[in-house]
Amino acid sequence: MAKKISIDSFRQPSLFDAFDLVPPANQPQMPVHPDIERLARQHATEKQQMPFGPVVTQPVPNKFVFMSLGSGSSGNCSYIGDARSGFLVDAGVDAAKVTEALRARNIPMSHVKGICITHDHSDHMRYVYTLLRHNKHMRLYCTPRALTGMLRRHNVSRRLKDYQTNIYKEIPFEIDNFTITAFEVQHDGTDNAGFYIQHDDRAMTIATDLGCISARADHYMRQTDYMVIESNYDLNMLRFGPYPEYLKARIRACNGHMDNAETAQYLADIHSPRLKYIFLCHLSQDNNSPEVALSEVRNALHNRGLTIGSASGTPADMEADVQLVALPRFDPSPLYTFRPKQ
Repeated sequence: MAKKISIDSFRQPSLFDAFDLVPPANQPQMPVHPDIERLARQHATEKQQMPFGPVVTQPVPNKFVFMSLGSGSSGNCSYIGDARSGFLVDAGVDAAKVTEALRARNIPMSHVKGICITHDHSDHMRYVYTLLRHNKHMRLYCTPRALTGMLRRHNVSRRLKDYQTNIYKEIPFEIDNFTITAFEVQHDGTDNAGFYIQHDDRAMTIATDLGCISARADHYMRQTDYMVIESNYDLNMLRFGPYPEYLKARIRACNGHMDNAETAQYLADIHSPRLKYIFLCHLSQDNNSPEVALSEVRNALHNRGLTIGSASGTPADMEADVQLVALPRFDPSPLYTFRPKQ
């Protein structure tokens, strides 16, 4: 039984334009200071070397990228960035593995400006202090309660506070070119958050570890171009699997995890032409498989009359309505590039 879905402006002559130095014919010529004459020549030369006209000062939309560095109860971490900078969401993957995976894709850690933490479970924050201690330019973005939960529940240095910037749900904050809004999700950690991430005219939503779709999660998911959403378990595999009953009950609770069928039905219900990429995350190793999760979601979307791609970049994929990917549990995913809307 499905759970409830709780212009360019006219350019005026500048002070040092060359024609400013030529007096009208009916006026006597005045001597020109050598420095002004030099600047005028320099300015005229620079104009000739500008093949694309005057510099545009307003920001221009550009592509941004996404990569998962690990997804599941063994460790969660993902990278989002553009040509200028980026940040991590969660820090449950070994710091050396994160550094190497990013370096392999020509992304130095100096490019990574911060870490956004969704909640205080160890598979989401185990390596947060190590990453921050070895990259002192980075900041930790989490709610005050989430920080308290990490310090209370785990053996982590209290110096974590030195790196933290408080964030609050429903109040946007910025990391360079990205505007991020944390929102409430249903899970049994401390002050659990999803993230709605805006970049120019596009948005990405990350909602991992949630037992059902809260009203605020639903609000943000419906206005996104790229979505990372949990598809944790197959109900029959969990029901007849080896887990003790108390753990099965915790997983199935509304503040536990989402099963494939619930995720599939929700995605089919909310899909719009705007939603172009769906990434299934946090798949259980014991109670799910990428093939099972993908099949469930693919069938639900097919029943809506949608064509499904696998984000492989083939001509057939380019024509599909939506790209569907199951993020790998232990290994880095490909680096996915999201281009500006045409």
